[in-house]
Amino acid sequence: MRSRYSAFAVGDAAYLLRSWHASTRPRRLVLDPDEHWLRLEVLARSDGGLFDTEGTVEFRAHAASGVVHEVSRFVRDDGWQYVGAVPG
Repeated sequence: MRSRYSAFAVGDAAYLLRSWHASTRPRRLVLDPDEHWLRLEVLARSDGGLFDTEGTVEFRAHAASGVVHEVSRFVRDDGWQYVGAVPG
């Protein structure tokens, strides 16, 4: 999660696409170069340990334009990959 936040902060769309699971990955990703990310708060995590194959992370990502609050689902498939937001 922290590496994906950092990729958003520095505008590294290639890393974001590489760390996005193939089942939900968009064909391309265009980031707003004027967006200024300020900080990440990891609020909770479920599973995602050494022997787990999936897990979730609840976070708040603060940007100059507002806050993104999400519970994200990750799966271990050649490293941890982002699947998407957990509906809720």
